[in-house]
Amino acid sequence: MARSERLLTLLQVLRRHRRPVSGAVLAQETGVSIRTLYRDIASLQAQGADIEGEPGLGYVLRPGFMLPPLMFSQGELEALILGFRWVQKFADAPVTKAASDALAKISTVLPADLRDELENTALLVGPRKVVDSEVVDLALIRAAMRRERKLRLAYADGAGNLSERVIWPIALGYFEDTRMLVAWCETRDDYRHFRTDRMQEIALLDTRYPRRRHQLLEGWREMENGPRRSERGQTCADDPATAISQP
Repeated sequence: MARSERLLTLLQVLRRHRRPVSGAVLAQETGVSIRTLYRDIASLQAQGADIEGEPGLGYVLRPGFMLPPLMFSQGELEALILGFRWVQKFADAPVTKAASDALAKISTVLPADLRDELENTALLVGPRKVVDSEVVDLALIRAAMRRERKLRLAYADGAGNLSERVIWPIALGYFEDTRMLVAWCETRDDYRHFRTDRMQEIALLDTRYPRRRHQLLEGWREMENGPRRSERGQTCADDPATAISQP
């Protein structure tokens, strides 16, 4: 984890605690050693964070510190809250938590009138249809995409046929009733779509795939939107139920 991300994480953890919390607890929640935790607290204090406490007594973040106030129009706030609510309803647990934390950060730094708009918006998201039935860790897939690493995948298609292959994950789609991975498949030598609830096992490999992810993603978009879309839409998936399209 980058140092800047680690400091933001520590601030977020401190916000969740209204009373002093021990350094040991903060270190455990942020995943760092106690020495690193003390250095991070000193860094935040040097940057102006009103963190009170000391080793043995615990630490607390006093209200009023964060980034300068953010200014949004009413329409922008409505778009933000609608997006966050959709993610909270349909994404997997780690992404849902990240959305909640991000919304809490935004709410903290908004002026009071905009905070009221954020908390009282009437835009709602429909009922959840997707079921968390995956047996694999989607966080591992997201990590592979960020690091442009290959995955070994054991997969069962719609007919229950099992296969094992090496893929280059490039995009993860979240839909109301399913989740889908877009990847380059070395076995098929082409793009394929894989439903995450049909993945039996995944393993992160040490090998980076030979092309940049943004290039692969652009190639997939061109294929989806090209003149052969109707022809390729069926063959791009290992079973018809997994075909998706790029708007």
